[in-house]
Amino acid sequence: MAFGTNIRTWFDGKWHDGDVMVMRAGDHGIWQGSSVFDGARWFEGMAPDLNLHCARLNRSAEAMMMTPTMEADTMAAIAREGLAPYGAEASVYVRPMYWAAHGSEVGVAPLGSSTVFALCLEQVAMPTAQDSTTLTRTRFRRPVLESTICNAKAGALYPNNARMLIEAQQKGYGNALAADVMGNVAETATSNVFMVKDGEIFTPIANGTFLSGLTRARHIANLRADGYRVHETVLSFDDFHKADEVFLSGNFAKVLAVREFDGTHYPAPGPVTKKVRELYWDWARTDAARR
Repeated sequence: MAFGTNIRTWFDGKWHDGDVMVMRAGDHGIWQGSSVFDGARWFEGMAPDLNLHCARLNRSAEAMMMTPTMEADTMAAIAREGLAPYGAEASVYVRPMYWAAHGSEVGVAPLGSSTVFALCLEQVAMPTAQDSTTLTRTRFRRPVLESTICNAKAGALYPNNARMLIEAQQKGYGNALAADVMGNVAETATSNVFMVKDGEIFTPIANGTFLSGLTRARHIANLRADGYRVHETVLSFDDFHKADEVFLSGNFAKVLAVREFDGTHYPAPGPVTKKVRELYWDWARTDAARR
């Protein structure tokens, strides 16, 4: 089931209206989990870092032992073609994806040369500058590369995120703040996380247990260019309880304020969170104007 509306799907060389069927019952991707995807956003007539999202999809495919079949620029061009009917006023989630159609002789390993590509566009509203969420701890943790494919944006990773999110929602919170295997803060169930203390910004160091997001990297670059001190470092849950502000970073919302973490309350949005959003939108508009 899709979570957006007004869906368009690129598959088998052409655009289709609606949420069309693309997988077969015997496809390796549906019963052995060999699927990867990426997500970009179209809003206000802009698609920030679209090419980088497409390039990451190819890296994810390679990490999942599949052979990419599309150049990043080609994927981006297909996406822009499909976005044209929506118009600049629409907010759209852009999701290119690969999966393996066939497996090896015993079925477990994907046959790398059997990679299938599709791209789905779904109209989904962007959260506003005033939207916020709440966080709680979860008993589930982020895995390591030795136990699963942490270096891919793989569908197979998301059941672990889902159980974090469901646990948090059952406790009455909007999202889960998750630890890595060593007990240090890694990210939330759906996004990277930042905290602010005494005007400086801190985010968990990318240690291979979570995807260091493209939007995360963009925020760090924008903030440093604007004169802020940004630290990628080891952070504990106590650090977040002592923070002045907390915000989330991801493709879906770009910036989302946090108003509470397990009883600790923050301004939402706080002044730095507002600045992060302002810097991102300024950068995105400038980047779009150059195209």
